[in-house]
Amino acid sequence: MIIILLGPPGAGKGTQAKVLAERLKLPHISTGDMLRQNVQARTSLGLEAKDFMDKGALVPDELLTEMLKMRIAGADTGEGFILDGYPRNKSQAGILDAMLKKMDRELDFVAYLDAGEPVIIQRLSGRLVCRSCGSNFHVTNMPPKRKGICDNCGGELYQRQDDKVETIKKRLEVYLKETSGLIDYYSKQNKLHRISADGASSVVLDQVIQLAKGADDSLKV
Repeated sequence: MIIILLGPPGAGKGTQAKVLAERLKLPHISTGDMLRQNVQARTSLGLEAKDFMDKGALVPDELLTEMLKMRIAGADTGEGFILDGYPRNKSQAGILDAMLKKMDRELDFVAYLDAGEPVIIQRLSGRLVCRSCGSNFHVTNMPPKRKGICDNCGGELYQRQDDKVETIKKRLEVYLKETSGLIDYYSKQNKLHRISADGASSVVLDQVIQLAKGADDSLKV
């Protein structure tokens, strides 16, 4: 089974993808993680990507696509995978479809986690990140045991610059503009399913699992 999770920043894609991967016993492929792993491992693609990142430029679609192609061909993806962070636009969606077709595989469905702006701002503006291990906390939803200190490693917690309210609003504008064609693309294929992500994460997860069961009635979860 091949599933794509879409949604604006703060909709909970990463959180849902990790739990869903455990429940469905499928690998979670995050393009952000994939990019960092290639850079850290100093692969040829990672070194190319680092050149762009060091200049503050976006990593080209071609590089991300090559990384994704190699990842999808991995031994652990035989039963499928959950994709988070790709595609980001209609062009990438077409590239992914062509890639899967060459592998004689097909996308099962796209779950669009639709969260409202007030909810997104509340989630992201309260987010705290550990400087040492990268763990995430939230000032109200998941506060650390000690203020400003990571529960996991004792590192310092800070707020990212792009989690400030005005920056969040701009990120949302860019996201919606960038993905409008993508939503239309999958809607025309009858593969897009909108799920409200404003509520509890457990409710959202149950709805995605029901979609998975609908796509494969032999699925045991």
